[in-house]
Amino acid sequence: MLVIGVSGKELTQDEREWLQHPQCVGVILFTRNFASRDQVIELAQSIRDAAAQPQLLCVDQEGGPVQRFRDGFFRLPPLVRFGQHYAQDAQAALALAKEHAWLMASEIRALGLDLSFAPVVDLGRGNRAIGDRAFHESPSVVAAFTQAYIQGMHEAGMAATIKHFPGHGSVLEDTHFDAAVDDRPLEVLRAEDLLPFEAGIRAGAEAVMMAHVTYPQVAPEPAGYSPRWLNEILRQEMGFNGVVFSDDIGMAAATGVGGVGSRIDAHLDAGCDVVLVCAPTLVGDSLKACEHRAKPDISIMQPMMGKDEQTLARLQSQSRYHDARAGLSGPDYAVS
Repeated sequence: MLVIGVSGKELTQDEREWLQHPQCVGVILFTRNFASRDQVIELAQSIRDAAAQPQLLCVDQEGGPVQRFRDGFFRLPPLVRFGQHYAQDAQAALALAKEHAWLMASEIRALGLDLSFAPVVDLGRGNRAIGDRAFHESPSVVAAFTQAYIQGMHEAGMAATIKHFPGHGSVLEDTHFDAAVDDRPLEVLRAEDLLPFEAGIRAGAEAVMMAHVTYPQVAPEPAGYSPRWLNEILRQEMGFNGVVFSDDIGMAAATGVGGVGSRIDAHLDAGCDVVLVCAPTLVGDSLKACEHRAKPDISIMQPMMGKDEQTLARLQSQSRYHDARAGLSGPDYAVS
């Protein structure tokens, strides 16, 4: 199954045809797809109307540097701000992180979208791609924030996706542009990077997104298409039974296995449920590469769909909405 990207603020005829493909189960939106709230609401409805089956409509609306929709939305602080204040008042930082999650998810649900891929639970240890998207460097602190954040998302009617398994924060390279290798042994990863994922699974995270990082002491291939990571460790040892997403197969670190078809086969054959194809230029070939695959069981996507229908008017009528915005507008959190 694929979640695809589309090129602009309205669907093209090719994109309408893509949405008829049985392997297409969702669309991920970016800043290129956004002009206004009303326009995204219309785009979301046009996607649903054009599709042959239910579609998961999603976005990356983490806050900080990764907030695709900004005009008309609260400017969400990056997750690192919560970690910075944890030592001063842990309970206050955790409580406000939960409200960040609730507000983020509520604003996205009020558009008619299902999902923001969140939270990032990588450790904040200097990775070029993660940076201030991470809560903290300490595994136990990140684990605590993971549970609080998932609770906030769930209270807004949104599923949670913990990313990037098994941990992208402890390597320097940005996998958008470079291959990344983490040579630590599994026992170290279990004691550090895997702890927030364990906490997220216990908190009921519905999905995991994989990292395009290779851990050669554990498996020879990147985690996203590693049967050992996906089946033995994530599914069997850690007991995760939700949806597994690949990271975007257009990223540089995903190209080592070959062309688009090889990347898709590698991920799906290893145990990924859904492959992200964010670049519209890759979608046509990606769908063709899936022609030989059996018709997917789309029922596994049902837990990812948005719950508790939300509208902007209903959201703005809630005291929690105004309280969350006020708390996140304080001097320690406000984004200029």
